[in-house]
Amino acid sequence: MKENVKEFLVGKTKELKDAGTCCAELKEVCGEFLAAVGTDNEDEAARKLMAEIEEDIITVDGLIAFANSERGVQVFGGAEKAKEVAAHGEAIKAAGAKYCDCAACAICEEILAKKDEIL
Repeated sequence: MKENVKEFLVGKTKELKDAGTCCAELKEVCGEFLAAVGTDNEDEAARKLMAEIEEDIITVDGLIAFANSERGVQVFGGAEKAKEVAAHGEAIKAAGAKYCDCAACAICEEILAKKDEIL
């Protein structure tokens, strides 16, 4: 991977790891990648990171469906907030969004945009 792409990935991975909406599994893989930078395991860790990002990023349709579910109501702290999240999802979908725009998903989308350069 080119040095400028590596710098991008390291910076975005640090941001992702610190994002409040990043799940525990992805945080762990972020940490593994960051620990592997500069070692013989760097490429393997980058592939694992990309696979986890692809698994964890939420599509806008997934966000809407989750917000409209009972689990979404629990996670978002009540029916009213869940309705707000679902409405937000509908609005960003109408504007052309493919993915959820929470901090973690937005960073994942930035990283995925460079997947070919990273892998």
